[in-house]
Amino acid sequence: MTGLKAEEMSMMKDTMLRGLMADGTVNITAVSAGNMVEQARKTHALSRVCTAALGRTLMGTAMMAVRLKHESASLSCIIKGGGPAGNIVCVGRPDGTVKGYIENPGLELPPGPDGKLNVSAAVGWFGDMTVIKNLYMKEPYIGRCKLVSGEIAEDFAQYFTLSEQQPSLVYLGVRVDAVSGRTLAAGGLIIQPLPQCPAEVLDALQSRVDAIKSLAVLLERGVDLNESLSRIFEGVQLSLTHRSAPLLSCDCGRHRLEQALISLGREELEDMMEKDHGTELTCHFCNKKYSFSEEDLKTLLAESTVSGDGDVR
Repeated sequence: MTGLKAEEMSMMKDTMLRGLMADGTVNITAVSAGNMVEQARKTHALSRVCTAALGRTLMGTAMMAVRLKHESASLSCIIKGGGPAGNIVCVGRPDGTVKGYIENPGLELPPGPDGKLNVSAAVGWFGDMTVIKNLYMKEPYIGRCKLVSGEIAEDFAQYFTLSEQQPSLVYLGVRVDAVSGRTLAAGGLIIQPLPQCPAEVLDALQSRVDAIKSLAVLLERGVDLNESLSRIFEGVQLSLTHRSAPLLSCDCGRHRLEQALISLGREELEDMMEKDHGTELTCHFCNKKYSFSEEDLKTLLAESTVSGDGDVR
């Protein structure tokens, strides 16, 4: 079966499923996010290789964030691999919303030796992955680990093992059209054995690695996420109890940008007024532009002087 046309794929809803498998001995989180990744591609004018890199990170972040218990909590994933694509920053929330960007979205590279998108060469593997969980406690939780390959999925697995002491099997796949760059399908899995998981279950999961790698292909062929999981884990008991919808959504706003300007301090704001008679700021996550006139900056200065916020006095 050939891949779905754009209008056909848009009819397939992005889905996130969570639950247990193998008689409650393994946690599983799975996502189908072709529309979300395609929206990111259009928003950031991503190249093919950057669509794969950012798409994988968005899915990994979304699957981690959906497990947060506090509805106002958030999780940030920052990948600094040292490659030409630059840093990747993604932020997810428990409701399934996620946002993200890659520093050099237009970077394109030739395929790797295996003929696939060379995500590793674009991202690099010389730096680290940092995960910040804002759990509304006194201090956020910060975990960090060295990158393994720059392929993203392996790096998430490394993070789980070293920073959270949770060995995990992670798959993240993005299928793109070789000519147009359009997203054909995107899918991800995080599989985490619980302490009581029998050795034979671990062996059975390991034997299905090749099948797991077929998830994005199945989604491209029009098989929905639930049926794809049933095929991949045929014969393994699955109990999927939570369903949500991943969504690319930015929560930026003019007020946030005003606070960012205030934090620059009086001298910087006065310099903007004198030299440029205003300023324009662009949100990295959604590319929305916010213009501030000279009068706007004067108002921010006045309001901050009264309230005592920031460095403005």
